[in-house]
Amino acid sequence: MLTITRELYDKIVAHARADHPDEACGIIAGPEESDRPERHIPMLNAERSPTFYRFDGDEHKKVHDEMWDRDEEAVVVYHSHTATEAYPSRTDISYAHEPQAHYVIVSTADTDGFGEFQFRSYRIVDGEVTEEEVKVVEAY
Repeated sequence: MLTITRELYDKIVAHARADHPDEACGIIAGPEESDRPERHIPMLNAERSPTFYRFDGDEHKKVHDEMWDRDEEAVVVYHSHTATEAYPSRTDISYAHEPQAHYVIVSTADTDGFGEFQFRSYRIVDGEVTEEEVKVVEAY
């Protein structure tokens, strides 16, 4: 189960809505091996695309170096889908290289009337996708 604060949940949703109609992406870092998302890091979608996202290589390296220096890891890796449900695509699955991470997908399809808003979380390990419950709390 992903347990996340209302503040971080709202930041992910705001980022997804702000970048719509392009996909948004980012990371929420937390202390290593804590499974506790704490620090929101919105990132640039290098593709600037409504159907695909890719972290900018230089920015991604900088973020990972910073997390390393702070004894953090990616607890949540998130992106948005702008016209489809919040379920990992084959490309999303192929990019999932953080086995400890919760992979959050926000669907902003409701913005253009293509569907309903969704905020869903998955574990993706060795290509296997497992949806998990999301619990939003006011504080840890």
